[in-house]
Amino acid sequence: MLVQNLKRLRFLYLDGVNISATGNEWCKALLPLTELQELSMSYCYLSGPILSSLSSLRSLSVIRLDNNNLSASVPQFFTEFENLTSLRLTATGLRGRVPEDIFQIRTLQILDLSTNKLLEGSFPNFPLNASLQTLTLSGTNFRGQVPESIGNLEQLTRIELVGCNFSGAIPKTMKNLTQLVYLDFSFNHFSGPIPPFSSSRNLTQLSLAHNQLKGTIDSTNWSGLSKLVSIDLQNNMLSGTIPPNLFCIPSLRRLFLSQNQFKGNLGDLHCRASSLLDTFDLSSNKLQGQFPMSVFELRGLKFLSLSSNNFSGLIPMRALQNLKNLSSLDLSYNSLSIDATDTNVSSLSFPNITTLKLISCNLTEFPDFLTYQSRLSYLDLSNNQIQGKIPNWIWKVRSLRYLNLSKNFLVKFERSLENINSSLNVLDLHGNRLQGKIEILPSSATYLDYSNNNFNSVLPAQIGDFLQFAYFFSVSGNNFKGSIPKSICSSLYLRVLDMSDNYLSGPIPKCLTRMSASLGVLNLRGNNLSGIISDTFPESCKLQTLDLNQNRLEGKVPESLGNCKKLEVVKIGNNQISGSFPCHLKNISKLRILVLRSNKFNGSIHCHKNNIGWPMLQIVDLASNNFSGKLHQKCLATWKGMQVPENEDQSKVKHLEFQFLEFYPNHYQDAITVTIKGLELELVKILTVFTTIDISCNNFEGRIPEVIGTFKELYGLNFSHNAFTGSMPSFLGNLQQLESLDLSSNYLSGGIPLQLVNLNFLSFLNVSNNKLFGQIPTGTQLQTFSKASFENNPGLCGAPLTVKCANVFRPTTHTVPELQSVDGLDWLFIFLGVGFGAGAAAFAVPLLLWKTASKWVDGNVDKILEIILPKVGLTYTRPSDLKVEADENPEEDKTEIYDDDEEDEDEESKETTEEFCGRYCVFCSKLDNNTMKKVIHDLCCTCYDSPYLSPSTSTSSSFSP
Repeated sequence: MLVQNLKRLRFLYLDGVNISATGNEWCKALLPLTELQELSMSYCYLSGPILSSLSSLRSLSVIRLDNNNLSASVPQFFTEFENLTSLRLTATGLRGRVPEDIFQIRTLQILDLSTNKLLEGSFPNFPLNASLQTLTLSGTNFRGQVPESIGNLEQLTRIELVGCNFSGAIPKTMKNLTQLVYLDFSFNHFSGPIPPFSSSRNLTQLSLAHNQLKGTIDSTNWSGLSKLVSIDLQNNMLSGTIPPNLFCIPSLRRLFLSQNQFKGNLGDLHCRASSLLDTFDLSSNKLQGQFPMSVFELRGLKFLSLSSNNFSGLIPMRALQNLKNLSSLDLSYNSLSIDATDTNVSSLSFPNITTLKLISCNLTEFPDFLTYQSRLSYLDLSNNQIQGKIPNWIWKVRSLRYLNLSKNFLVKFERSLENINSSLNVLDLHGNRLQGKIEILPSSATYLDYSNNNFNSVLPAQIGDFLQFAYFFSVSGNNFKGSIPKSICSSLYLRVLDMSDNYLSGPIPKCLTRMSASLGVLNLRGNNLSGIISDTFPESCKLQTLDLNQNRLEGKVPESLGNCKKLEVVKIGNNQISGSFPCHLKNISKLRILVLRSNKFNGSIHCHKNNIGWPMLQIVDLASNNFSGKLHQKCLATWKGMQVPENEDQSKVKHLEFQFLEFYPNHYQDAITVTIKGLELELVKILTVFTTIDISCNNFEGRIPEVIGTFKELYGLNFSHNAFTGSMPSFLGNLQQLESLDLSSNYLSGGIPLQLVNLNFLSFLNVSNNKLFGQIPTGTQLQTFSKASFENNPGLCGAPLTVKCANVFRPTTHTVPELQSVDGLDWLFIFLGVGFGAGAAAFAVPLLLWKTASKWVDGNVDKILEIILPKVGLTYTRPSDLKVEADENPEEDKTEIYDDDEEDEDEESKETTEEFCGRYCVFCSKLDNNTMKKVIHDLCCTCYDSPYLSPSTSTSSSFSP
């Protein structure tokens, strides 16, 4: 209504006026203004859509609608405005793809589409003689490469592409942008070298941070850029030395070169660096040599960080006196020693510091000047050699918010901390020698870490009163005793609770399991807790890690634990928990680690009613229980996390951790103890691609499922001390990353498959105590293992065993055994001729004429092949064992070979391999000719210790194995 009669209006500015109108309203109100040239309506609470009828406003040269919620696309008709010079649509909820013609409007001088996350697009070729001066696309989803034609924008003074998805090299034609004042390409995927900017003499800010840029930075004559105020090249892969002329820019105030690979030393900066320099960050590089003491002569410095390099030398604390304006100092992680023992310097002459980080600086005591710091908010003196007491003055610094004194040699507090009034948010005291009674402080803290000390009292009954705002609380690795105080359940914001490795006893409070509606991590590992795990996990459970390992817990795995759909880690091993396999956890699709070892579980691990499985499972430890039955193809095939794609992007590989705070320390690191290579190893950090299976010391039986051969990133496999039968699988050779393989103490038969030679990383192997036979493949790394790896396999021979192989099949050559001539006869040709003729007649005639014989062959030919084929390094799978479900279930995983139902057939009615073999060994022993007897025995007899053989037969010197 305001403008409906102002038909000759040319300039309309309504910025900040609360219009609260939809597109149908405000667009229609503008239609009568056909002579309108400038429209500015930012912060007007406008909404979309942008009506196409606005295309009639042909005189528009300025359009400014930023900071409204238009939720619309950029109209194509904007490209038809012949006089358009300025288009600003910042933070308007734009979406869709931007018309490329927008960038080719010759009159356009200002284009700002920033802060529209759903807005997509790419750069076209820019025209010659374009008028564009300001180009801002930060915070959009623009992608692709910056074209070489950007050099055509010779009038460009400001370009911002922060936080987009641009990639490729930055064009060398940037040197044509002589009018450039402001350039920010940070937080993209640019690669390659930095182009020269020597001709951009008006440049005041240059930011290329957080990309993948490589090479040196000496292509630019930095000293010629006399107006440059800020250089930000941090978080790239830049290398070489830092050019000395970089410090000679007279106007330079801020220099960020951190997180690169610069090397060399800095030398003397005092005579070169700008007196205006207030921010100097060279952290996380490869700089070395003597620490540049001249940096303390740069009296304008406010922020100084040289951490995570390899500087050496001794720095007296009094050197800080010259930096009167210094507010933040970080010298951590070098080879420095800081001397804080000089007591002749007045502490009042030091700067008022707000942030001080002196991690790993060989400090032996608290610097005295800190006593008088009134603005100190962040203090990190961790990983030093500070001894004695924690001084009382620390708790009186009212501005202190972050305090980290971890990994020192502190033994106690200077005095009791009752009634103190500290404003600390983060307190980290872990890894000291603090003892006695725990001091809880302050009530406003969100992060409290007292782990790995020597506290030996009971936890205060009212400990929960001090944790009203806590997100993280850890007392692990101490000597606390007594029960867990119920008051801890009143900590409404607690996300991580770690009380592991103490001497806590009694039951787990029921309220603690109910507390999982807010908890992300509950770690009570390594205590003396008893009783049952309360079945009170709520439906809103948010647990990501549950660690109850190494306690005395009983009962069953609670059904309500299945409510915790975010669980990634479940560790309840080394307790006395009983019952069947916890199939009610199968619906937890994010589960990565399952540890049930050393309990009293029994029965099958196959969940018949639930085949959803764990697609992200990577570590399974079911060892030392009473599990039994067969391993089913369908069950294991759901463990997709074991089947890591071979070409997985390594940049996505990370550690298992729980994020809970926005600031450091902001995550809880999961750890686990695994049995690998016969040893218990503690993994402090668990890679998401680390996969192991340990089901040792149970009663599993049957064949090893073929689906195991698809777990191509498996690191450790332990099936030892079970009752597995059949041949040693050749598909184990597919597990190219395998480092530890333990199949010992089973009933595996046949030869050692040649495919194991493919396991180049295998460093631990144990196949002892089985029924393997034949020669150990020679000329391979299998000879590097000790003989203990192969012992107690009566039929195995060859290195590293001392048993020699005489006249046996050699799997590495696949040759026919050499037969000695006896009585002048060539028994090899005689045997082959008679064998083929008699063999064919023996099988063909009965099969054709005798029905009973046909049935007998059907029932026994499989057994014969199972015996003979392993002799030549081959394996045989019965047709009846093959999975044939393609017609019924065409979408089933093709790696499933064995049918679960067929595997469960009654085995008692079948003749055992040992009985069958024994009968043939008796037949062999009755042959007259010793050489023939030897050949047939080697071909058909695997049961050298068969009870069907008489002692004189089985130990006959003429053909004993």
